[in-house]
Amino acid sequence: MKHNIEAFTQMVYNNQFVEAHEVLEEDWKELKKTGLKEEAKFLQALINGATSIALWVKKRPEPSARVWDFFQRNKHLISTIEASETQKYIFVIKLLEFKYKSFTTKEDL
Repeated sequence: MKHNIEAFTQMVYNNQFVEAHEVLEEDWKELKKTGLKEEAKFLQALINGATSIALWVKKRPEPSARVWDFFQRNKHLISTIEASETQKYIFVIKLLEFKYKSFTTKEDL
């Protein structure tokens, strides 16, 4: 199954974290229905990465940290993604981590 990773990546890059969440939502639901649980959990981790940053931007640091923890615990499930897509997912993991760090280290909260 090919996911909307390009659109997700572009939205994260453009700080459109809520919209990025929505882009992968249907893929995540479909994977859950088809029984691909680990791949679904990996997509859920990416979704939660974007959600965590959105929560931080909305000045909700505690929920943001909880959701970020799920991302961190499950990003290793990248091994469940089709090999031809791995580099795209590695890139988006690093992008999410960069964005999270850049937002959470700002002094404006």
